[in-house]
Amino acid sequence: MKYKITLNGKTYEVEVEAGQAMLVDEYEAYAPAKAAPAPAAAPAAPAAAPAPAAAPAAVAAGEVIKAPMPGNILKVNCAQGASVKAGDILVILEAMKMENEILAPRDGVVAQVVTTKGSVVDTGTPLVVLA
Repeated sequence: MKYKITLNGKTYEVEVEAGQAMLVDEYEAYAPAKAAPAPAAAPAAPAAAPAPAAAPAAVAAGEVIKAPMPGNILKVNCAQGASVKAGDILVILEAMKMENEILAPRDGVVAQVVTTKGSVVDTGTPLVVLA
């Protein structure tokens, strides 16, 4: 196999056979000529203000259960209005090929399910709100 390698401005053509390397040719590399700068254009009209980003969904009052790490939501095991006990699995979050169970920290009622199956979340993203 032949390879061309540029090192410190010099280009080397190298041939490799059965684990042995042999220098075939050596020559100076050159950079392509720089293009002439484009003539200055007339000033353009001011750009319109960017549209505001979509506001995040409002989160109900209560204890917000947040994502402990970035990942994908594989399963949501609760629904709004459902009673949960401490230790119940609320959401399964996949991160780095591992399924992480997000548990209810206390007994309560699910006031709001903020996330959905298939969502991609960052650390600190609200998942569920307990009343």
